[in-house]
Amino acid sequence: MKSLSLSARMIIASAVLAVLVAGVFAILIQAMSSLDDATRREEHAKDVTAATLRLQKLVIDLETGVSGFILTRNEAVLKPWKDARAALPGQLANFQDLASTNPEQTQPARELAVTINEYVQEYSVPVVNIARTNPAAARDSVAREEGQYRTGEIRDRFTRFLAAENALASASAASASRQADRATALAITGLLGSALLIVLFGLYLARSTARPVRSVANAASRLAEGDLSVRLDKGGPGEVGELTTSFNRMAEELERRGAELEARNAKLRESERLKSELVSIVSHELRTPLASVLGFTSLLLTRDISSEDQRRYLGIIDSQGRRLSSLLNDFLDVEMLEEGQLELARELIDMGKLVDEQVQLFKGQSAKHELDVALPPKALPVRGDPRRLAQVVANLLSNAIKYSPEGGTVKVVGERDNSLVRVSVQDQGLGIPAEFHDRVFGKFFRGDAGPSGIEGSGLGLTIARSVVEAHGGRIDFESTSGEGSTFWLELPIAANDR
Repeated sequence: MKSLSLSARMIIASAVLAVLVAGVFAILIQAMSSLDDATRREEHAKDVTAATLRLQKLVIDLETGVSGFILTRNEAVLKPWKDARAALPGQLANFQDLASTNPEQTQPARELAVTINEYVQEYSVPVVNIARTNPAAARDSVAREEGQYRTGEIRDRFTRFLAAENALASASAASASRQADRATALAITGLLGSALLIVLFGLYLARSTARPVRSVANAASRLAEGDLSVRLDKGGPGEVGELTTSFNRMAEELERRGAELEARNAKLRESERLKSELVSIVSHELRTPLASVLGFTSLLLTRDISSEDQRRYLGIIDSQGRRLSSLLNDFLDVEMLEEGQLELARELIDMGKLVDEQVQLFKGQSAKHELDVALPPKALPVRGDPRRLAQVVANLLSNAIKYSPEGGTVKVVGERDNSLVRVSVQDQGLGIPAEFHDRVFGKFFRGDAGPSGIEGSGLGLTIARSVVEAHGGRIDFESTSGEGSTFWLELPIAANDR
């Protein structure tokens, strides 16, 4: 074969090069098309994930709204629940529409939607209605366990759905990456310049699209697993930046909701602790007087006892019976306060006269104590319930005597302070350690009284604070351990006497 001319060789070389370049570009075009498809699939996966997380947030709003309303019976707490119910149909429709493009996710999405609708219709709505009419039934363990079971099932379905979606997105990204690598290798073999452009383009895609999408997918997985502190780096082109911003906002909201749930759980734990403490206090406080009543009653019934001893025993029985009655009245008062059923009269009262009457009643209780009263000659008028305010003053006097076991002077002062009536009771007793100050008005709190043998239920000051605040006043104290305490209350002066 004759040697080809330079022109022919150049033409052939040019043709081969043209075919090679055309082939490389065809492969690159095909690879770019595949990457485009993969990007669209990743964008769709991103939309599905975002729709799933929005739906999950609505379910969390439903759950927290129901839990909060059952605990508080406050209709305002139901607002997130109502908003979530209103938004749920549209969100479910959008979620199923997005998921329907992937045959593997269509059925799980449908099952998840059915489970959510069943939770709303069969549990959430009925338990809210029950809580409005019968709060105790709504807080029953059966209702609580049913809610936990249903929400647990929904969370499991969310977790499985997101895991499957993330797996599909990862597989799509991996496939696109392999095709890009093959295209890059062919481009380097055929045309160094084209290969360089492909590599640069691939790096660009990896940096600005694939990596943020993988970060979102990984963060979504961590979020679904319960890591509410996860956040994405801000920035990124176009929709990627919007996605990271929306994701971070959603994660912050979920973290806030989680903190609210933890706070509610802490309150529930505190409620359980108070219940246990109540049982302990009731068993202790009722046992002693009840044993005295039963013991002395048995003596009176079974033995021949002199009239003097009979009278003494009957006096003990009467005293212990009154103690039981007082304890039960305290429990009933606390119950009414917690349910908002405390009814107060609004009469014109002279607090000076009321304080003096209570002091006279307590003067003979202990020979060790002296009650020193300082009241102004002019009346101290307030409007309120005389029986309840007398109960408050009596509680302060009783505490001052009980917590001054060595005796001493209990100083009672009534005075005007601008537009207020102020009553203070000062003792020279045990005092209150600083670490107990913020718990003094709490239910069942008695500090060191129990170990010291001082009787009481730990409810008197709780009731006193509620009564004073219901009259528009306030109550507080000053105390140093070992140096006594001063409890004081302030009430508005009656309007027509200011």
